[in-house]
Amino acid sequence: MIIKKVTCKTALSLSKLPGLDYSLNPYTGCEHKCAYCYSPNILRIPRENWGNFVYIKENIPLVLSKELKKKNKGVVGISTVTDPYQPAERKYQLTRFCLQQLLNYDFPISIQTKSSLIERDIEIIKKFSDSEILITISTLNDYERKLIEPNSSPIQKRLMVLKKISELGLKTSVFFGPIYPSITKNDIPQIIDVFIDNNVSKIMIDNLHLKPGVWNSIKKQITTDQNLLEIFSKNLFENNNYFKELRKEIIVAGKEKNIKIVDAF
Repeated sequence: MIIKKVTCKTALSLSKLPGLDYSLNPYTGCEHKCAYCYSPNILRIPRENWGNFVYIKENIPLVLSKELKKKNKGVVGISTVTDPYQPAERKYQLTRFCLQQLLNYDFPISIQTKSSLIERDIEIIKKFSDSEILITISTLNDYERKLIEPNSSPIQKRLMVLKKISELGLKTSVFFGPIYPSITKNDIPQIIDVFIDNNVSKIMIDNLHLKPGVWNSIKKQITTDQNLLEIFSKNLFENNNYFKELRKEIIVAGKEKNIKIVDAF
């Protein structure tokens, strides 16, 4: 893993994502090494390099503090092309320092992560007048998670954090995406029940978009499990209605169980 300290000229970028006015990415690169990650496509970084480096924007809290004096208040998405609580955050704490700056001006925040490390900063997040925490959970199968998201937090830890945060009165949601192509329609009711049991206010869903290089990346990381590889391949390339049918099942389950379902994109 290449860890390199760099400086940045800007901290907040205008966001085109629904519900976000700004994006804040304290790091470039991500240690989680998720096979399906779209960030290499967005940042135009060779996919074979993704997951092997992290650039630490060491001056971003200072740059942010200066920008916040001039910016109109709006929702800040933390983060959009990296995970703000990837392992490097434990040492460098850039996300924590940025949260402290945002709190000074009480900007609304929306944090998305698949790391249980977010629990460390709950005392800061609680002080915001408007905050939301989205925990990404694409499967409940931790064996598959280890293959496809090898350096991310175990699913059970993410669920525990979700429940703990919600019990403190904070708004929590699940980003159920990209949905693993191994999930069946019969799995959906149980998955929705698990999310509800951990007190989420809504479930945001997204399918697996095969952007350039994504399938080759997935194949490389699950090649040791031929059965899983065949299931993924069949549902991604042969079963044209796979995600459409899953979405219908999720919508029905959401209505039956009275939980809000939102399409991500």
